[in-house]
Order: sequence, then C-alpha cells, then structure tokens
Amino acid sequence: MMTDKGLRYFDTAVGRCAIAWSERGVVGVQLPEATEAATRARMQRRFPSAAEATPPPAVLAAIDGIVALLAGDASDFTGVALDLRSVPELHRAVYEVARTIAPGDALTYGEIAMQLGNPSAARAVGQALGQNPIPIIVPCHRVLAAGGRAGGFSAPGGVMTKLRLREIERRRIPFALT
Repeated sequence: MMTDKGLRYFDTAVGRCAIAWSERGVVGVQLPEATEAATRARMQRRFPSAAEATPPPAVLAAIDGIVALLAGDASDFTGVALDLRSVPELHRAVYEVARTIAPGDALTYGEIAMQLGNPSAARAVGQALGQNPIPIIVPCHRVLAAGGRAGGFSAPGGVMTKLRLREIERRRIPFALT
C-alpha cells in the first residue's frame, strides 16, 4: 500500500486545484470541482491518509507549472517525478507515452496502442487515460480519438476542459470555460 506523504491545495486561474505526493513523486492532481468543498472531498476520498503539508521543491515546481499553464503560459512537466505504484502496468505504459507528447501536439488512442505494440488496444488506452490520476502532468488532454475528434475527458468540465487545455497549449491564452 502506498504511503501518502502530503497534500496541497492551490489557487489557479480556473479555481482551487490540489496535488498529492509521496516520497517517490506526485501521485495525484485534482482540477477544480464545482466548489472548493467538492475538490477537498474528492481529494480526501482519493488520498485518505494524506495530510496537508508544505510541498518539497519538486512538487512546488509542478504546482507553479500547473498555475502557469492554466493562466495561459507554456509549462514543461517532463521532469516531474511520478509515483505510479498504485496504477496497473498498462496504465503506467500509456502514461509514459502520453508524457512524450509535446504541448500543442497530439496522438490518437490508436497511435499510443501501436507504440505499445498492441494496435488493437485503443479502447484500453482510452480507459487508462480516463482513469489518469495525474491530469495535466500526464497530459491526457493531448490524446485524441480517431480522425482528430476530441474523445472523452474525465476531469471536471469534460471535453470542454480538454479542448480548452489544448487551445491554451497551442496559443498560450488564459483558461476560461466561456
């Protein structure tokens, strides 16, 4: 069982987000729910043993990157250490491929499946991304359905949030749901 080490809530241009980490790296990111109380409740369910704490420098850098991205600035998360011990092996492999997609670029679920050596696994890739515990840092918003369609997005705001994140990365504009 993974030991949760710390939890931090932080303000962004789109609302209060959260991040959780262990001694090995980031274990979770939460985009804002409809209310701060809902965001807090979700994080408490996801990481019941995590305590609010001062993040280590590497996690502070990840927070700064998330804040910058949601304000419309480019951010690079490739160096952020992740702790993915609690996710299945296939999911870890999918997340590793997703982390190689440059801001503003995209791959399809099928292209990731092909990179993993299993071209018939596009649906499994989509399911793994739908359970991504570390959105933004694992950029599931850069993965599209066949034909360039948006596909799904499990974060609050759904596909609209995904499309807006993609627009921010392409044009470096502030996030807004309107």
